Amino acid sequence: MVVRVLWTTCRIEPIAGEEHLASFIGESGNTKAFIPCFWHELLAFGVYYLWRLQKRGVNIGFLVSPSADGELGARLLDSYGIRAIRGSATRTGAQALHALYTAIKKEGVCPANSPDGPKGPVREFKAGTVLLSQLTQTPIVPLAYAADRAWRLKSWDRFVIPKPFSRIRIVVGQPIYVEKKLSKDALEAVRQQAEHALNEALRSAQEYF
Repeated sequence: MVVRVLWTTCRIEPIAGEEHLASFIGESGNTKAFIPCFWHELLAFGVYYLWRLQKRGVNIGFLVSPSADGELGARLLDSYGIRAIRGSATRTGAQALHALYTAIKKEGVCPANSPDGPKGPVREFKAGTVLLSQLTQTPIVPLAYAADRAWRLKSWDRFVIPKPFSRIRIVVGQPIYVEKKLSKDALEAVRQQAEHALNEALRSAQEYF
């Protein structure tokens, strides 16, 4: 109910950079897979934007813990028609990577990713997302949003909750492609590039206000 109230009352400003998704979203509903990424603190309207993309035919998915607690999250996603991919990035990393790989390659799922989650460090782009992009040859698409009025929780990520009736600016960054064969140093350079891209998208969203 809280999520629905936020989504309903907040005003979405024109979305910046949405043209970067033109090659992934076909006019007839045919879509190509990509990996949407946003910082963990931006989950509230990161999910909102992906839900909007889903209405345009994008097959959105989320990694959800295979535990009993994760079942609630899976049911919530299911109520929005979003695919729940069961796995834990911290406890069963290899299995989670395999589940994400399968969802992308066999089902064309675009798995939402918070590359500094689930426990931080805050705004540090972890290498797992780069590896997933490399293995699947699926580009990373940076996303960010800012609100003109918001609360911040006292959590590790200082989670952002926009206040009702606030204005929201969403920014879509340029896709980042990871070549199939790269050295360890080259992969680290891509990781840094992705981290910078997410921070730049956030800075652009914040500067709107």
